[in-house]
Amino acid sequence: MSNRRERVGWYFYDWANSAFFTTVVTVFLGPYLTEVTKAAADPNGFVHPLGISVRAGSFFAYMVSLSVFMQVIFLPMLGAVADYSRLKKEMLGLFAYIGSFATMGLYFLHGSNYVLGGILFLIANLSFGASVVFYNAYLNDIAAPEERDSVSSNGFAVGYIGGGLLLGLNLILFSKAEFFGLTSEHAVRISLMSSGAWWAVFTLIPLATLKRHQALKSLPEGKTYLTAGFSQLGHTLRKLPRYPQTLLFLLAYLLYNDGIQTVIALSTQFGQEELGLSSQTLVQVVLMIQFIAFFGATFFNYIAKAIGARRAVMLSLVIWSGVVMYAYSLLSTAREFYILGAVIAIVLGGSQALSRSLYSLMIPKGQESEYFSLYEVSDKGTSWLGPLIFGIAYQRTNSYRLAILSLLTLFVVGLLVLSLVNVRKAASEAGNEAPARA
Repeated sequence: MSNRRERVGWYFYDWANSAFFTTVVTVFLGPYLTEVTKAAADPNGFVHPLGISVRAGSFFAYMVSLSVFMQVIFLPMLGAVADYSRLKKEMLGLFAYIGSFATMGLYFLHGSNYVLGGILFLIANLSFGASVVFYNAYLNDIAAPEERDSVSSNGFAVGYIGGGLLLGLNLILFSKAEFFGLTSEHAVRISLMSSGAWWAVFTLIPLATLKRHQALKSLPEGKTYLTAGFSQLGHTLRKLPRYPQTLLFLLAYLLYNDGIQTVIALSTQFGQEELGLSSQTLVQVVLMIQFIAFFGATFFNYIAKAIGARRAVMLSLVIWSGVVMYAYSLLSTAREFYILGAVIAIVLGGSQALSRSLYSLMIPKGQESEYFSLYEVSDKGTSWLGPLIFGIAYQRTNSYRLAILSLLTLFVVGLLVLSLVNVRKAASEAGNEAPARA
């Protein structure tokens, strides 16, 4: 196992990339890109990229879904390549900088050029997901099985602080835009660019501290990393049914975490379009969530020690279901939006951090990057099924409340599937030590 310095460096990649998740995905880009798209819409409120009619209010949700669909194609292959090489750190850095520069390019999004915004977001979110595959795969290198709940929770907690600090600075810029001689639009564009710069600068810390761990598999004779990656991906998909409990957990996670990510990514759009809340209020709520989530991740780590990580995640999903039902039926004022944000903050970090540590116990040794690439299809900031459901529901009903209610299915079915997972059996099937409490 690694030393403390490497763990701290690992934590700092969450600090670095959380700026993209909070400032871009969660707060500014959804409402701003929606306004840019509306400026390009026809009298009926539709835009027509590639000749496809899309309601302006659904465009951002569809872009989130499309970016993650692209991850489904590329990330498992990249993960398989990483397992054959010692290039996890280099590949993390490569995709971090592609994503950060694409994010900085959002500064040039203005007027009615919604296509530019969509393309840059696709590149940034695809790169974000790719970098996190290699980041997550380091968890098995730097923490023993009994340490992973706490190490994973620490990573998320540090990320919430990092993302929250930059968001706080952007809130000051946005709320005092006139003082700085800026329009609100210009302040948003600077905020989007700043998240890319933050991501790029703080990625230097993990690149300086993470080690090049030895690959546990040798490259087959006569194959390149790319061909071996495609071959191993096919082998993994064929072999995955041999680990039925791992497969069952992945199915549950795909459902419930897709719901979590959709609520987070589209909450500001819901607040602006359905409740009529100001951009300043929305930023304040998300900023509050970031700092409360730091304590929430730590709190749920203690719950996991008391009742087991799986039961702790199931408890969080009951609360998430209540959040969606409340947003549909009762949420109407800014004060209620703040209260609901606080509830979300308490369960957000715990549900994500404990899910990651649970999954790490179910992965066959030597295939960490490859299996985490399957996991990343619905990890932090990446979801496709939820935004697709949300986008279709809004396009058909023109109601944000019905669109948010449609996500309840993801939480309920995900909870039911997770209740069937036997964590100790999953660890044994993968050849790992079974946890004392699960």
